[in-house]
Amino acid sequence: MLLDLLGVVYDGDTPTTGAADTIQRLRDAGLPLRFVSNTTRSPRGKIIAQLAAMGINVADEELLTPARAAVEWLRNHDRQPHLLVHPDLEAEFSGLQGGNRRAVVVGDAGEGFNYANLNRAFRELLAGADFVALAVNRTFKDADGQLSLDTGAFVTALEFASGRSPVVLGKPSPDFFLSALADLDCPAADAVMIGDDAEGDVAGALRAGLGAALLVRTGKYRPGDETRFDPAPTALVDDLAAATEWIFSRAST
Repeated sequence: MLLDLLGVVYDGDTPTTGAADTIQRLRDAGLPLRFVSNTTRSPRGKIIAQLAAMGINVADEELLTPARAAVEWLRNHDRQPHLLVHPDLEAEFSGLQGGNRRAVVVGDAGEGFNYANLNRAFRELLAGADFVALAVNRTFKDADGQLSLDTGAFVTALEFASGRSPVVLGKPSPDFFLSALADLDCPAADAVMIGDDAEGDVAGALRAGLGAALLVRTGKYRPGDETRFDPAPTALVDDLAAATEWIFSRAST
């Protein structure tokens, strides 16, 4: 089973209702879990510590983030990164010793998405650097409870200006979902994804061949999201606890 984090397991620094107990119930049932997040502002250690403070213990190997996928991609392709990411995430890329070729890596840079930084990334692309997007989400639920622009808008701006299409490493890339399942004894057709993003989490998982993808009415969900993207969710449920009930009810039939 694959679980999104922001909007499903927690909102800001607050766990969603019953999240810790629900995750423990899934573990007690013997279901293998992977937490798949498109968060590109926080380093892995901070995410794991944040979950632990909520009473949710997650091992390092259970958490898959676009930054981890990007580091692996850069090493495999022998590239030096030109980073357009949040300052808190830069340490994730320390120690990379690539060759002469470069790759522009774009994540949620927050206030770093200014003209000067975007133009530097654009010029790197014109000079032949590879183009790597950690995610292409349209929006995220911000600390004030409202939706804010996410990475996708800025990736699209660079794509438009440079005429280059990025390699997308986070959701909804099929490889991201499949890599999360790679070390689990679970075929994709038997896997379930739970998310609050109808496009990235749900439609992305179903396109990757997962057997089911459940959309929760928490986090960034807005009424009507379930009809806006194809494929549509396998089911629309209230929250993580309700998604778990849906899964257990199917397992018992």
